[in-house]
Amino acid sequence: MALCSHLQAVDTILPAPAEHICPECVALGDTWVHLRVCQTCGHVGCCDSSKNKHATRHFHATQHPVVTSAEPGEQWAWCYLDQAVAEY
Repeated sequence: MALCSHLQAVDTILPAPAEHICPECVALGDTWVHLRVCQTCGHVGCCDSSKNKHATRHFHATQHPVVTSAEPGEQWAWCYLDQAVAEY
């Protein structure tokens, strides 16, 4: 699959968080399904299968286009602007 131009602009894929939590869900006393890591600033947020969708909310607030999965064994990125997924 061809990489989007936004993914090509990411110099380093930020690692999964040391603590496997969504800080915003924790603050709300809520739960999440999966975690995503913003490749612009390292923000950790929950996925769209989660009730609060904090990773997508972060994109809408910042326009940081690329997130990666923070799940063990998953190596893919999602570009919100191009609506494209790529494995790395």
